[in-house]
Amino acid sequence: MKIKYLVIITTIFFLSCNKEKEISSINPENWSKRAVKLSPKDSLEFGKSYLSVYSQIYSITEHRTHNLTSMVSMRNTSELDTIYLLRAEYYDTHGKSVRTYFNTPIFLAPMETTEIIIDEIDVSGGTGSNFIIEWKIPKDCPEPLFEAVMTSTMGQQGLSFTTQAKRVK
Repeated sequence: MKIKYLVIITTIFFLSCNKEKEISSINPENWSKRAVKLSPKDSLEFGKSYLSVYSQIYSITEHRTHNLTSMVSMRNTSELDTIYLLRAEYYDTHGKSVRTYFNTPIFLAPMETTEIIIDEIDVSGGTGSNFIIEWKIPKDCPEPLFEAVMTSTMGQQGLSFTTQAKRVK
């Protein structure tokens, strides 16, 4: 009887070890539901923003790091106009592309927000990860707002901080 339980527990352990870890809590199908086709001759203004994100931070020395959960918040600040996000690409500390979350235009309705979540177990970005987000807005529309919130909890202590994007084009 004990051997039977040992075999069951061992099997469950090995099956759980082989399970692929989730890298993002936002299902990619969400982007396809937001997809739009923009005309190349539209009168929309193009912009590009840089957003720093930290999937890890140093603690005590350069040899010890803490993993963080990162939430990238992409916000339409207009009360009237729909805006379009063209691409959101995630880069690691060394400037290598880790993944593109979407590279076809998606829409954000007036005052709408959408997020990208980088799970705590995903440390592929490292201590200096960042995003490039490309967007288009109607003339005289306020620019979108891109922020990141990084959090971690250990025991009874918590850590959180934010960053804001900078327009680079």
